[in-house]
Order: sequence, then structure tokens, then C-alpha cells
Amino acid sequence: MFGRFERMVAARYLRARKGERFASIIALFSLVGIALGVATLIIVMAVMNGFKADLMSRILGLNGDLTIFGSGSLITNYQDDLVAIRQVKGVTRAMAMAEGTVLISAGPYSTGGLLRGLSTEDLKRFSAVSDHFIAGSVAAFEGDDTVAIGSTMAARAGLSVGDRITLMSPNGRATPFGTMPRIRAYRVGGIFDAGVNDYDSSVVLMPLGAAQKFLMMPGAVSLIQVTTTDPMSVRPVTRAIAERLDDPRLRVMDWAQSNNAFLGAVTVEQNVLFLILSLIILVAAFNVISSLIMMVKDKAADIAVLRTLGASRGSIMRIFLMCGSFVGVVGTVTGTVIGVVFCLNLERIRQIIQRVTGVNPFDPTVYYLERLPYRLVWSQVLEVVLMALVLSLLATLYPSWRAARTDPIEALRHE
Repeated sequence: MFGRFERMVAARYLRARKGERFASIIALFSLVGIALGVATLIIVMAVMNGFKADLMSRILGLNGDLTIFGSGSLITNYQDDLVAIRQVKGVTRAMAMAEGTVLISAGPYSTGGLLRGLSTEDLKRFSAVSDHFIAGSVAAFEGDDTVAIGSTMAARAGLSVGDRITLMSPNGRATPFGTMPRIRAYRVGGIFDAGVNDYDSSVVLMPLGAAQKFLMMPGAVSLIQVTTTDPMSVRPVTRAIAERLDDPRLRVMDWAQSNNAFLGAVTVEQNVLFLILSLIILVAAFNVISSLIMMVKDKAADIAVLRTLGASRGSIMRIFLMCGSFVGVVGTVTGTVIGVVFCLNLERIRQIIQRVTGVNPFDPTVYYLERLPYRLVWSQVLEVVLMALVLSLLATLYPSWRAARTDPIEALRHE
């Protein structure tokens, strides 16, 4: 498509000579703008993908892929329901939980929280928590006098393994003087760090039998939490479980239904950021147009000479297309390399910033995350690269067309 003569002339035009440096500086700024736009877009999209994936893994890891709960009542026949659920294809884990809101206190510290009761066997399979015990052990999670608390709650209350913590449940017994809340002290048998500040600061885990007794739900549970082989294809499993249980008192809700507003907001934010940051590349493309127009004006006499020597309009157009495309291609490749390398070293860069400033830029108590996650989706990287190349090519069309339409006689008349 591009002949040797056209490549030679384009390469010569790209090398700035004395008196022609201004247009070349603008072209350099255009190249830097495209590189920065591509790198920024790749980095932001990777961080947003990582943020979304990290949130999903934490939410699903702690709350399961789907939940079965009684519509306005407790699940009394949960043992048979567990057997039926575990027979559904795609189910990897199902565990019953007794759940209730409690007031947690330890000395001067007090806060509202969520009490969750589950069996010791289920806790051992609950890897999102059992694999992250930082004090105590899962083996101590048994009996009627033991609880496990999160690391944030333990730090705020100044608790360690063996200390006592008091729980108060609003579900008490009716007396002539009104309903009396249930109050009891428990021993801290373990401290876990699930990696989600809200969970670590407000959830108390208790053996199922003790939780049923404390929450006054003997022989019943509040919900059944289910994990599947593929959370992205949870809808068929949800329908299969609903059909197998076939109980109008039970309701099955998957993660997409319970978190649709939250995850939908993240997706919308991701799309809007992509659109906004794409404008950086568009602005750089306009700089390519201005630099090429200035180059065409400076090279008007050269174009006229080339035309008189026999160069066709198509040849002139291809010369300037190559000049503009060079800026777009080099800028895109440079930006892609910078973006990918930056993403692969993102955590290291964060640690350097933290050491230099002495401030954690991603405080888990504020940002819900303990580190800045990233996830490079190569199809998105390819989309960014193609978009930058297409915009750069489109930016070269008009100046190249104007160069091809230059009249040799008019151009040489003013020389």
C-alpha cells in the first residue's frame, strides 16, 4: 500500500529540521497525549475490573451465591432441606444459619452487630473465615460458651482469646413487666480476619446449638446459605433448588438479586469512566490534526514540487497518512506498555507511596478494601488499542486530503 518513495518522504518529514521544530513539538505533544490517554484508560479499567471482582469474591465468599430463607418465618425442617439442596447439580456447599441482631458489649465498648450461628463442621468448610483465623482456632468453636469475633471488633474492644464478651438479644421472654431481653456473656474462642471491614467489625459467630438457644429458635434456623460451582451461572441452580424444595414458605434469592443495585452501580461507574477517559485520546487526536495541518502548510512548496515531478494525489495523501499514523501508532504502543507495566506493579507502587507519605492511601475502614486490586482483561486492552488507532487514523484523513488537493501552481506562485 505504501511504496518505498512514500515511506522515505514521510520519514524525512517526521525528522525536524532547523526552522521546522514547532510543528514537530506539537506532534510530540500529540504522541505523549495519546500515550497518556491509553495508559490511563488501561489502568483505570483494570482497577475497576479488579475492584468489581474483589467485591464479588468477598461478598459471595461471606454471604454465599444464593440464600434460602423463610418468608416471614423460620425454617424448621432445615435438615431435610439441606439434604435436598445438596443433591442439586452445581451446589458445592449448603449450611444452615441461625441469625439475629444483638447488642455487643465488652467493658466500655458497645456496638450493634449480627450474631450468626453455624455448626463447627460448616465453619471448617467456610474457608472465607476458617482460613483466616489470626488467634485461637476453629477447633475451639464448640460448646455453649464460645464465640468467634472479627479482628476489627477485637481491636476496638481490646479483646483477645479467652476474654469475655456480653451479647444482648431483643428477643426475650414476656413478663408482667414487658419483654425482657436476653443477656449472656461468652468467651472469645477465636479471632478471624475475613478482609471485609464491615464483616470483621460487626459479625459474631457462635455454634449453631448455642445460637438457637440464645435467639430462642430451638430446632430452627433463619436461613440456608448455598455456594455453587459457578457464581456467574447461578440462575439455573436457583430455579432447580426452588423446584426441588417446592415450598411456598421458602424463598430463594441469588447474589444477583440481593446485590443488583450495588453491582449495577459499579458497572455504570465503570462504563462512565471509560467514556470520560476516552475523551483524553480524542483530545490528543485533535492535536494530531493541528500538527498535520501545520506540517501541510509548511510543506506546501515541497508538495508542489513533488506533484510537478509526477507524484500523484494518492501518493501525497499516503505520505501524510503515514506521518499522522506514526504518531498514533507509537503513542498507542507506548501507552499500552506503560499501562500494562503500571498495572502489574500496582501493589508495589502503592507500598512505595505508603512508605514515602506514611499514610495508607486505601484505609480499609474507609475504602472497604485493604489493597488496590486490579484485573487486566486483555479484550478491554485490545478495545482501547483499537479505539486509539482508529481515532488517530481518522484524525489524519482531513489534513492528508487537504495536502493531496494542493494546487502546485498556487503553491509555487507565492514562493
